[in-house]
Amino acid sequence: MSINLENLSEEQKKKLINFNNLQQSFEFITSQRLQVESTMRETELAIEELEKANPDDTVYKAIGGILVKSERNKLIDEKKSLKVTLEMRLKTLKQKEERVKTQIETMRKSLQADFQK
Repeated sequence: MSINLENLSEEQKKKLINFNNLQQSFEFITSQRLQVESTMRETELAIEELEKANPDDTVYKAIGGILVKSERNKLIDEKKSLKVTLEMRLKTLKQKEERVKTQIETMRKSLQADFQK
């Protein structure tokens, strides 16, 4: 279905622009959520592997493009702290995602009602 923008009222044009902006926001938030979920899985895997490792084993952490020797317990603490931060970020992103999804649905219904007149 093609919409001729010239036949729309200013209010309808604003609604369409807002609708498109909401969709873009939703896509961006979803992309961020997926990235955080991926980082969370990596972090959880790192914690599991570090906890399996012998306390006397040498462990390294990546900083930029290099590996630096580190203490196992210190690294576990860092990863657990990162996991808590990621969990909070994920919760916030999921809330934003739901809020924008609801706004999109409301706007879609409003636009449909406008175009059926």
